[in-house]
Amino acid sequence: MNRPGFTTVLQKSSPPMMFNAGDGFHYEKLPEGTRVIYPPGPVKPLEDPNVAIEKALLEPMGMEPLHELLHPGMKLTIVFDDVSCPLPPMRPPDNRQLVIEKVLEKAYAKGVEDIHLIAALGLHRRMTERELRWALGTRIMSSFYPDRLYNYDAEDEEGNTVIGHTERGEEVRVSRRAAESDLVVYVNINLVTMNGGHKSVHTGISPYSSIRHHHNAHTLQNTRSLMDPSNSALHASVDRMGEILDRELKVFHIETTLNNATFPSVFNFMAQPEHEWNAVTKANFLANHKATSVMPRSVARRIFQSIVAPHKMTSVQAGATGPVHEETMEHLHRQQLVHVEGQSDVLMLGVPYIGPYNVNSIMNPILVHNMVLGYLFNLYRGKPLVREGGVIIATHPVPNEFDDTAHPSYRPFFEEVLAETTDPHEAERRFQDEYAEDPWYRTLYRNSYAYHGFHPFTTWQWGAHAMDHLGDVIFVGGDPYTTARMGYKRAHTVAEALEMAKDTVGPNPSSTYMHIPPLFMCEVT
Repeated sequence: MNRPGFTTVLQKSSPPMMFNAGDGFHYEKLPEGTRVIYPPGPVKPLEDPNVAIEKALLEPMGMEPLHELLHPGMKLTIVFDDVSCPLPPMRPPDNRQLVIEKVLEKAYAKGVEDIHLIAALGLHRRMTERELRWALGTRIMSSFYPDRLYNYDAEDEEGNTVIGHTERGEEVRVSRRAAESDLVVYVNINLVTMNGGHKSVHTGISPYSSIRHHHNAHTLQNTRSLMDPSNSALHASVDRMGEILDRELKVFHIETTLNNATFPSVFNFMAQPEHEWNAVTKANFLANHKATSVMPRSVARRIFQSIVAPHKMTSVQAGATGPVHEETMEHLHRQQLVHVEGQSDVLMLGVPYIGPYNVNSIMNPILVHNMVLGYLFNLYRGKPLVREGGVIIATHPVPNEFDDTAHPSYRPFFEEVLAETTDPHEAERRFQDEYAEDPWYRTLYRNSYAYHGFHPFTTWQWGAHAMDHLGDVIFVGGDPYTTARMGYKRAHTVAEALEMAKDTVGPNPSSTYMHIPPLFMCEVT
């Protein structure tokens, strides 16, 4: 369906709205006059992705064709986005597989032998062999894994090197293998407008000493918004780093975009407006709603995490960082941007079951905060959908659950750091280096499948702008302990939360429901 993004005002006869609530659903009728903003329908995919990839490599932007950059005896490093995108994982073949197979085909034709492939983790957890195989396919895995296809290691002191410093003293340190290569090819999947461009290298193959310059409370507080790079202090920092890198290293960027065909038919009710549901859709929703309401959360989580998206590639562009990313942003806006008139006193959000940091894992309370105040609040260009001093109402149980394998420093952050302060600046100043440099967390990051010890600080800081902007945050169905520890309120129903919001925004609040998933962003006039 090519339904454009649109807004509508509910009337008395409107159906109840389905809210995502983590690993389950919340279903409730909203007050008359609530504005509902729907995502655009999926844009038309490329007819033949392989033909489009070939064309992009032959006719790149701002650089020579890829085959002219390849020669015998050179050192080629291919870097690719990690497991944090796309969400949900896409049905094979993944964009990364299709692109890298074409790059390898051209490298082999030119007699290039010294080729390494690196998963751009940054400070994320390592990808498992199964996850690498899903993203890249059996042929690439059998040829390169594990000696020449591996996860980036931010804690390998010898494996990273300083390229230089920006005029503001920001350290530009990257993978030594990449820095010593004749050519780096970065293969990206742009799921949201925050990603891609110079951010790819300077978060993907850079260590804490470099990442800390743009992933910190001050920078993120002044990022307005994460999805609007022209108004993002984070993107200004990585662009400064990119200028230094481009003087020393040749990087050939290949960026791809997807449409928002997010769910297979059994779960398509999540992305479909309720007033378009037919009898089959309603029955499907009710069956899923009832099942997830009674089954253990861990079982529901496994079911949701097994979803494979029927995403399709909508664009591929290659060449120099700047012009490539500019074209990528146009394709993302074509799929995701919805024009909206006016801000609201109250913004209501359903919280998806998956985010970039809980793939095959648990969305713990810190990650719920990150999803709502970091990602969902920032899905705008220009100004937020909710006014300054307004209220966000989000549906999520915010359970007191942690995955200590994937997120070993998150539980201590929740219990120790947040017990002392919820201020991102104070938490950074008092605790961050201790966690980031902790030998045990560093060992787990390098040898297990654990996020870096620093990671809960950045996911908390992700909400710094929203914490300044909002008057209150209320979680419908939220656990009393976890919500209170994070400084938020809870309610049993959306109706109760809307009554509570009046204490902050006044007696007759305007309210908007942003119908997510799939992801989209708003331009508010």
